[in-house]
Amino acid sequence: MQITIEPQPNAIARWKELQADPELTRWSGKIETDRLGRILMSPPPSLIHGSRQFKIARQLAALLPTGEVITECPLVTADGVKAIDVAWLAQGRAELSKDDLVLQTGPEICVEVLSPSNSPAEMDEKRALYFEVGAQEVWFCGLDGTMSFYTPELCDRSAVCPQFPGKL
Repeated sequence: MQITIEPQPNAIARWKELQADPELTRWSGKIETDRLGRILMSPPPSLIHGSRQFKIARQLAALLPTGEVITECPLVTADGVKAIDVAWLAQGRAELSKDDLVLQTGPEICVEVLSPSNSPAEMDEKRALYFEVGAQEVWFCGLDGTMSFYTPELCDRSAVCPQFPGKL
């Protein structure tokens, strides 16, 4: 039997509720939701994780200056709201001119910086979720700083940003 995960119909309302919660706004780690609207909390990332996020964001901003780089970018998926480590959105996206709390369509580039606790199955699922909502590319930054580019198949380099280095 195949199970299909349907997006939570109230994902945006649930996200707004969480954003308004004074206790949760004090949390310094990552907050996401699952498909049932339950809160998933992670501790703040390691120093190297944050450093890699910054390096990736800085490189994207320099190489693709007409778009917008967002870190910890919330995105509605079939499995709740996920916080993308680094996202790049092309110029002209309507969300950039609004005061939206969460994206409903995937960014052109979604980047996840891997942590030792991430399993291959978890990252395969995130990649599938991001492509399902319209991402053009999903990148992973490995524990050693090596970049993997998916479009959705694994590629040698990014099609959107071919100048991006293969290793940080």
